[in-house]
Amino acid sequence: MGFFQELKEDLSQAVNELVPEEEAASTAESEVSDLSAAEEDIFAAAEASMGIEHTSDVADMIAASEEMDKTMSEFEAELESTPARVITPPQPKEEPVVEPEYVSDEVATITKMMTVNGDLNSRGSLDVIGAINGNIKVKGKLNITGNVVGNSEAAEVYAQDATIAGDVTSTGSVKVGSNTVIRGNIYATSAVIAGAVKGDIDVHGPVILDATAIVMGNIKSKAVQINNGAAIEGMCSQCYADVSPSNFFKD
Repeated sequence: MGFFQELKEDLSQAVNELVPEEEAASTAESEVSDLSAAEEDIFAAAEASMGIEHTSDVADMIAASEEMDKTMSEFEAELESTPARVITPPQPKEEPVVEPEYVSDEVATITKMMTVNGDLNSRGSLDVIGAINGNIKVKGKLNITGNVVGNSEAAEVYAQDATIAGDVTSTGSVKVGSNTVIRGNIYATSAVIAGAVKGDIDVHGPVILDATAIVMGNIKSKAVQINNGAAIEGMCSQCYADVSPSNFFKD
């Protein structure tokens, strides 16, 4: 009987030792199950934010993962295809650079044996003793004793023993000396004519026709003085005068 009693006690002890291990295993399985449930809840929330239906089945989870990858790929492709918007800050408006208008004291000379073919510009004055086939534009004075075929523009123009085929424009006075022939219009603020002009004379100031003057064209001026001996073929109008004859005799 002592042998069986000892065997019973050993079996009881073994059973008591096995029971805590099973309880511990059961507890571990419960914790793992709880952890898995928590992870599943986290994935479910993430998938819900991406618009993917959550599932706990393995095949469905794989399909959902592939669907998520596809969605991310499409999103990245859309970002790459969208051109980057470049924002350019407003630039300050640049004011155009205006060169100062000044008149140089230098005087250029076209000598008697020189002929210029082409336009000529100068900030100073110009003496034309030779010939120019082109337009002349100078800021200073223009003295012509040679031949010019083209329009001439200067602050003041003086022609003596010259031949000019073209308009003469001046912001100041124009003086046409004797033995000078001009085939073109004259525009100035004042004019003294002692040579021959075939063209209109438009002067906002006074016009003086010397005894040797020959004018074939109309004259517009503020005042006109015609010396004895001058020949005029054309109309003479003092349209720039302070008193208008048409207004005086207006009915």
